Amino acid sequence: MKLQQLRYLQKVVALGNITEAAKELFIAQPTLSAAIKQLEAEMGITILVRGKKGVSLTEDGQEFMQYAQQVLDQVDLLDRRYHGESTAPKIFSVAAQHYAFAVDAFVHLLKEIGPSDYQASLKEMRTYEVIEDVAQLKSEVGVIYLSRYNRQVLTSNFKEKKLLFTPLFKAKPHVFLYKKHPLANKKQLTLKDLLPYPKLSYDQGRHNSFYYWEETLADQPSPRSIIVSDRATLFNLAIGLNGYTISSGIINADLNGDDIIARPLVSDEYIELGYLVNQLHHLSPIANQYIELLKISIQKNAN
Repeated sequence: MKLQQLRYLQKVVALGNITEAAKELFIAQPTLSAAIKQLEAEMGITILVRGKKGVSLTEDGQEFMQYAQQVLDQVDLLDRRYHGESTAPKIFSVAAQHYAFAVDAFVHLLKEIGPSDYQASLKEMRTYEVIEDVAQLKSEVGVIYLSRYNRQVLTSNFKEKKLLFTPLFKAKPHVFLYKKHPLANKKQLTLKDLLPYPKLSYDQGRHNSFYYWEETLADQPSPRSIIVSDRATLFNLAIGLNGYTISSGIINADLNGDDIIARPLVSDEYIELGYLVNQLHHLSPIANQYIELLKISIQKNAN
């Protein structure tokens, strides 16, 4: 096995097409195909499935690529460290659903690192994308939630992708709404109370099953519904249209201001927030430090 073969495979997987990968690598397609076939023969597995629309990883190929990506990442770090291409090594990456406490922990992490050089990544993503990002070792840690409704489907997905979910906090659902909302003075809310108001939800793209929605009780019907793609837009619509969303009840006023408040929702559902890691990967010290800061942020901001 050669490093060049792994880089070839990485490009093919990224593009999903051998012809396009060959063009970007400036090599002939037969040369690229032969290199991949030789790698498969050396490993004794089939890595890619070739179809009319391109190529995709087999189950063995997915596992192999997870290991290969770790090798390539380490080589890139060595190259930057000793060839001077970058004085800021990539130290950490996290993928999360749209949670302010995940951002808060990230902010405190970089403050604790101090003035030293770093290259870090924080990605607010759709549910399926968070899972895939950790499975493919693009992020060390993923922040996600489970409920009674989605637990069976998501935990099955975690097991298939060799991911480990560790709970951080369990709460009853809360309604996020504007502090001047007509329902703001109520101590607790019911789904019936919410019916006259627009329900705000995060776009989940093609993985739009209720099991992948970020809002618990997403399967409950609502006559008015608005799909958004980011947290700022959701909060703006909550203020401008008296909209609402159902979440954990954890609000960070330092990052999001005090315009949005949380009220308990009468329901037998629950929200279990936690983090995902890849079982094939040994967490770095910086990742463990971030997880500890997640715990602190949740405890500090939970209602």
